[in-house]
Amino acid sequence: MDRLIYTAMTGARQAFLQQAGVANNLSNASTIGYRAMEHRFRSVPLQGEGAPTRAFVVDASVADVLSPGPMMATGRPLDVAVQGEGWIAVDAGNGQEAYTRAGNLRIDANGQLQTAAGQNVLGDGGSIAIPPDNSITISPDGTISVVPLFGSPNNVNEVGRIKLVNPAAAELVRGDDGLFRMRNGQPAQVDENVRLAPETLEGSNVNPVDSMVSMISLARQFEMQIKMLQTADGNASKANQILSMS
Repeated sequence: MDRLIYTAMTGARQAFLQQAGVANNLSNASTIGYRAMEHRFRSVPLQGEGAPTRAFVVDASVADVLSPGPMMATGRPLDVAVQGEGWIAVDAGNGQEAYTRAGNLRIDANGQLQTAAGQNVLGDGGSIAIPPDNSITISPDGTISVVPLFGSPNNVNEVGRIKLVNPAAAELVRGDDGLFRMRNGQPAQVDENVRLAPETLEGSNVNPVDSMVSMISLARQFEMQIKMLQTADGNASKANQILSMS
């Protein structure tokens, strides 16, 4: 009976982990620039005495779904969306460069251009500072131009250019903070082909309907594994009764 218990236990455990991943995706269905996560499992035949009829379930990897999300026009000058493949470079706060697709930018009290989560957006020479009392325009190549609100309205100045990169998906790894980083720890190179859509935001690439269907299916799988555990326990109890009678 222990064979059935351990086999069902691995299936229940991995179904539970996958439920947690789907729940995390659902909670971020409205998060700007969010990339869904996908748990991938595989069966591993158990080697040992007897016929190789048993297989355990193991978590092979957690894959990142990098398909684009829906584009939403906002009309806000500080909103940008990466068109196609590419990333916006930000300062992760520990001196390490990280990457995001969340383009709902803001300016903090010190004039630093930041993401909504508070990371400084990086430019060609580091963080980008925006002078006060200026209107802002972000061009498709990431160049940031400002026009004074007072004085000559034709005085256009460039204050920086957002660093846009496009490393291979295999070179990126997601951190606990939701930002992506290079696996080798080195900053990615600027890619001149990456373009932004000004006054636009990219939504999450999570499909809520598909996620709900997946959640229901996983709940049924988990319930089935638990029933198998209960059946194994019941069979073991009956076997003990028979042995005690004999």
